[in-house]
Amino acid sequence: MSSKPTVPLLTRMRRHLQWSIKQLTGSYADGQLSPRRVTEQALEDALLWKTLNAFVRLTTEQALKQAQDSEKRYQQGQPKGELDGVTIAIKDNFCTKDVHTSCASRMLQDFVPPYDATVCSRLKQAGAVILGKTNMDQFAMGAGTVDSLYGPTKNIWSEDLDQDHWRIAGGSSGGSASAVAAGLCYAAIGSDTGGSTRNPASYCGVVGLKPTYGLVSRHGLIPLVNSMDVPGIFGRSVSDCVTVLNAVAGPDQLDSTTIRQPFTRLKLPEIGQIDLSTVRIGIPKEYHCHGLSAEVLETWSKVADLLECSGASVRQVSLPNTAASIFVYSILNQCEVASNMARYDGIEYGHRASDERSTEQLYALSRAEGFNEVVKTRILTGNFLLLRKNYDHYFEKALRVRRLIAEDFVKVFESSDKEEGVDILLTPTTLTEAPLYKDFASLTNRDQCAVQDFCTQPANMAGIPAVSIPIRLSRAGLPLSLQLMSNSLNEQLLLTVARWIEDQVGFDSLEHSQEHKASS
Repeated sequence: MSSKPTVPLLTRMRRHLQWSIKQLTGSYADGQLSPRRVTEQALEDALLWKTLNAFVRLTTEQALKQAQDSEKRYQQGQPKGELDGVTIAIKDNFCTKDVHTSCASRMLQDFVPPYDATVCSRLKQAGAVILGKTNMDQFAMGAGTVDSLYGPTKNIWSEDLDQDHWRIAGGSSGGSASAVAAGLCYAAIGSDTGGSTRNPASYCGVVGLKPTYGLVSRHGLIPLVNSMDVPGIFGRSVSDCVTVLNAVAGPDQLDSTTIRQPFTRLKLPEIGQIDLSTVRIGIPKEYHCHGLSAEVLETWSKVADLLECSGASVRQVSLPNTAASIFVYSILNQCEVASNMARYDGIEYGHRASDERSTEQLYALSRAEGFNEVVKTRILTGNFLLLRKNYDHYFEKALRVRRLIAEDFVKVFESSDKEEGVDILLTPTTLTEAPLYKDFASLTNRDQCAVQDFCTQPANMAGIPAVSIPIRLSRAGLPLSLQLMSNSLNEQLLLTVARWIEDQVGFDSLEHSQEHKASS
């Protein structure tokens, strides 16, 4: 079978997949479409696009049952809400009741959770149809979705999915981004520790939202770095991401790190009602960094000019500790990894080696067989950094510098000086368009993350919200995206400005990707 569907299939896929979530649910309400038919088509298309390797498993029976229940609610005029009957995919590091959750690792290959992550349970409560689990780097340790037990995920924008010319989807939530970009679902859930939602969103030409730390519950998200992990949202538009955020955000008694104050649902103004005259946009000079491509720089400048010409105040700002951020992130990441991965001992759950001559031998072999080299390297490095002789020099110092990084953002967002304070920061998301796999694989995992996460991980260090939005195509026909960041819990303004930019640039992710597929 060819790795690409035929042009008639592409035409059929265009019919409703170009609609927003609001338009889709409106079509359900007036009987134009049925949740069951849309779900059946999504499952069919996921199998046709198996070459992408976006899904590690489809929950076919569950999805069809959810779609059937949704259809009955619409027939009775009682849909649950804005997500009723909407197809959504879940990254494979969120626990899903009675469905394998492996973190794309041999260590958890046979793990079937007895409960749903809060994000998943809230999506179900909202009537969403869960299509399946998406591919990722093992335990979310990567920037390309190439280090997976199930093999790499490919980018729908690749020149050729079968040969050496395919491009990475980004990571670690590449499966979720790829599924949305290919039109296999309307939205997807990822996780974001240092850019794992925004990075693949940038490469795949979709919107990727990282909410404020604590706005969305981490209960049931298998941890990588507890102090930075945030559930992320993929959609083809800013409005679709807002719809999903409204369904999953808010306090959770099962997660002590969630923000306790009630969540006020976001409602973005209509485009004609958005006034930028009072909005202050900051351009951090430190993000003009080594390795930034000329096309990304040009895109960044054009959008800054667009905002300024439309009445926004645009000025250069400084985040002086940015250069140190990637090193601090690496240290803290590996220290927390060493701690979090200690739970996988082959006893309570997870992979267990067959050699049981001694407890120590069982532990050692179970972990050696269950983890890949990337995970093992981070564990060993983290344990080294946490040694008593190294603790103050590395871990403690990294914590102190992390505070300085966070304070940089506080200064620009909360400054009383009108000449220095800003409301929104505009930066690149990734430094280049999606690289070819063969070029990406020539780097070590550490170097991959150091390059790919440079612009994204500072937001995780500070706990602030950030969103990546596609802007235009490069000369090679690949998506180029930019990132917006704002102060904690300022999602309303952040996503309002993002929606305005989205409307001005007119990037239709599905239309562009379908045209690309049809012509390649």
